[in-house]
Amino acid sequence: MARKSLSIEDVLPHLSLLTGLLTAEQRVSFMRHASVHVYKKNQKIYEEGDMPTHLLCLVSGKVKIHKEGVGGRSQIVRVLRPVDYFGYRAAFASQNYVSAATAIEPTIVVRVPVGTVIHLILENARLGWFFMERLAKGLGTADERVVSLTQKHIRGRLAESLLFLRESYGVEEDGCTLSIYLSREDLASLSNMTTSNAIRTLSAFAAEKMVAVDGRKIKILEIGKLEKISRVG
Repeated sequence: MARKSLSIEDVLPHLSLLTGLLTAEQRVSFMRHASVHVYKKNQKIYEEGDMPTHLLCLVSGKVKIHKEGVGGRSQIVRVLRPVDYFGYRAAFASQNYVSAATAIEPTIVVRVPVGTVIHLILENARLGWFFMERLAKGLGTADERVVSLTQKHIRGRLAESLLFLRESYGVEEDGCTLSIYLSREDLASLSNMTTSNAIRTLSAFAAEKMVAVDGRKIKILEIGKLEKISRVG
C-alpha cells in the first residue's frame, strides 16, 4: 500500500512554537502556503549557490549544513535537529546560499515561501524577534566553533565534536550511545580533520576506554575525560 502523503495539518503540532505567535488570521495564511516534503537519506535539500525561496523547518530526521572548501573538501558547518528552522539567513540577506543542506537520514521538512514569512514578520514583531533570537544564538555558536576548529589539536577537536553531537541529539536508552550515526567522513568533516585522522583518533579514544565503537554507533563511556580533552584542546 502506498504511503499517504503528509499534509501541513499532520505536522502542525511540531510548529507550535512558531504558530503560537501568530494571530488566527496569520495562522490560516501560514498553513495555506506551507507544504511538507520528505527527503531520503543523503538527498540534497538545497545546493550551495541556489537562490533561497523558502523558510525550512526540520520536523523529523537529521540534516547537515556543509560547504565545499579548498580542493573540493566538504566541511560540515553544523548539524540540525527537530525542530530547527533553517535556510532563511540567506533569504533575509538577499543572498544565494553559501552552504548546502543534506539529509543525514530520512527527513521531513516543512517549506514556507520566503515572501509569506517576510509578510508575516512585517505584521508581527514577535515573529521577527523569534527569528532574530535564533540568528543571534546561531552566530554565537558559529563563533565558538571557528575558534575550536582552528586552534584546538586533533584530539580536542574530535572530543568537542562528540560532545557537540551528544548535546545536539542526546543518547539512546542506555544513556551512553549517541542518537546519531555519522560516517567517519562526516565525523571528520565536522571536526575539521582528514578521515584517516578521525579514524585514528577515535580508535585511540576507544583504546583509552573513553568511548566504545560499533560500526557507526559511538558510545561515550567517560564524558568527563572527553570534556577535559575538549577544554584543554
